[in-house]
Amino acid sequence: MQATANEQTIRTIVQEVLTQLTTRNGAGAKVNGSAGPSPDTRWGVFNTVDDAVEAAQMGFEKLSRASLEDRKTAINIVKQICDEQAEELGRLEFEETKIGRLEHKIGKLKAIKGVPGVEFLRTDAVSGSQGLMITEYAPFGVIGAITPVTHSLPTLAGNFVNMVAAGNTIVCNPHPSGAKIASEGVRRFNKAIFAATGLENLVTIIGTPTIESAQAVFDHRGVKLLVVTGGPAVARAALQSPKRAIVAGPGNPPVVVDATADIDNAAKSIVAGAAFDNSLLCISEKEIFAVKEIFDQLMTAVSNHGGFRLNAAQVAAFTAKAFGAPKEPGGHHVLNRSYIGKDAAWLAAQIGVNVPSSTLILYGETDEFNPFVTEEQMMPFIPFVRANCSDHAIALAKKYEHGFGHTAIIHSRDIHTITKMGRVMNTTLFIQNGPCMAGLGLGGEGYLSFSIATPTGEGVTSPMTFTRQRRCVTVNDLRII
Repeated sequence: MQATANEQTIRTIVQEVLTQLTTRNGAGAKVNGSAGPSPDTRWGVFNTVDDAVEAAQMGFEKLSRASLEDRKTAINIVKQICDEQAEELGRLEFEETKIGRLEHKIGKLKAIKGVPGVEFLRTDAVSGSQGLMITEYAPFGVIGAITPVTHSLPTLAGNFVNMVAAGNTIVCNPHPSGAKIASEGVRRFNKAIFAATGLENLVTIIGTPTIESAQAVFDHRGVKLLVVTGGPAVARAALQSPKRAIVAGPGNPPVVVDATADIDNAAKSIVAGAAFDNSLLCISEKEIFAVKEIFDQLMTAVSNHGGFRLNAAQVAAFTAKAFGAPKEPGGHHVLNRSYIGKDAAWLAAQIGVNVPSSTLILYGETDEFNPFVTEEQMMPFIPFVRANCSDHAIALAKKYEHGFGHTAIIHSRDIHTITKMGRVMNTTLFIQNGPCMAGLGLGGEGYLSFSIATPTGEGVTSPMTFTRQRRCVTVNDLRII
């Protein structure tokens, strides 16, 4: 009954705070004997990195003195706001970024409740004839986070749950195209958390982010750890920082379909994963390598699950619209960014093809050199490449994953082929016989995270990712047995 009472208390506080958000200049209430924030408070939204870091440092110092129950309360508030306000916040994000699918923006926020919190923390102990040693996992302090436009508020909220569970506070430099919704989330989180616990500025944010403000976060002495989720350029910048960085970099997930696969399940899974938020997910199915024995059967099955097949001429026309020629010989094709995250019907219309508005993805046969195979694109067009055999398909998957070590998917009933691909690919996520989302606990086992650190090796992040080890040794005492 106590847990239910606590949940009801949090629910009441959140509802009260959300009804007050339109009056952001009102004086703060007194909680736990402390004066509320000043009348001009922005609830964690700052103009400068120095101010944001200073506030987050003060927040960290207060969090360090708070109880574990206060951490739990703060995390539960964020999860509850994301769940109960998902439709409003998801629509705000969709209207600001203008990419993806509204229903999936909402779904990602509701999924925040699956991100692990303080329950993932642990203490290790070793006892022996010379006494007792315990290893505790302590916070870093203020973490500098860079978040992407593809999942602006979900990434921030997911990071909040993980990082605050570990005892840290956060300074966020969001992608400029998703800064408004990220800032709105920060205001709501901070205001509700303060009302419930008296804790302030567990997360702060740069309201008008720039490349310069991102670099200032990287360089700031008060930032103890960097966590970066984004494309190749921001990942490279983080890796060049002298600070420790946890980097969730790019992916180009391949899918192998062999002759033993359940073709209908493979088609259904490919469409579900590739269509989710119009392929904005870094884990989503980007290119398919299917063996020739089942290739045509698979292509037909994809049409049965919401795909629209483009013929060779239409594929060529669409490719020319979606990509420009490389700027230098042997360089990357230039992605038409106005196509990112658009609906399949909108994309088809750009080449004069009318498809039902319910179409989930466009797809077509290509060779392995088509830019849709070689480049990480974020739109619901999926290239299908005909492979001679499963070994050939795996070799192509290895080649075009580009060594990112991010995500790979296979549809097969042959355990030998599955094992071979898993060893060859050596990716952080390896999914068999399901859509990409199953790799993050959505339709499969495991837990959710919006930061998958492949370049730096931490993998699917959790609260333990954002801790440092602290060893305490007692010599010749405290060993009872």
